[in-house]
Amino acid sequence: MSQMRLPFATLSPAAYEGLLTTNNALVKGSLGISLVELVYLRVSQINGCAYCLGKHAKALREAGMAQAKLDCLAGWRISEHFDAREKAALAWAEILTHVSSQGAPDAVYQPLKEHFSDAQISDLTFAISLMNAFNRLAVGMQL
Repeated sequence: MSQMRLPFATLSPAAYEGLLTTNNALVKGSLGISLVELVYLRVSQINGCAYCLGKHAKALREAGMAQAKLDCLAGWRISEHFDAREKAALAWAEILTHVSSQGAPDAVYQPLKEHFSDAQISDLTFAISLMNAFNRLAVGMQL
């Protein structure tokens, strides 16, 4: 295990606290903790953040998510473990995590409208953005 490069939480406490405050709002919001954590886990898989993978997989197991579902997350598109609402959220999470190369096309955005309110889409987008920020901190600073 490598040494953490910089203790970012103590060096930038106000910024870090802002991220934590955003997280607390999202996990208490109308999306539900399981969907938020599922999105966090998928984004962390894409970004290769080992710290976040362990943290969010554990949170999902503690919330009662079946291990079989967690095992199939990387293949969510063809797995029977995920419903249409989860698939829409996961597609949005993937496209925004790869936004620099893929943009955010209407074909991925429109299915969200079938399953989420505008406020929930906003919260989902914040959750995806937040986890990408946390992943970049953890990977960049070797957490």
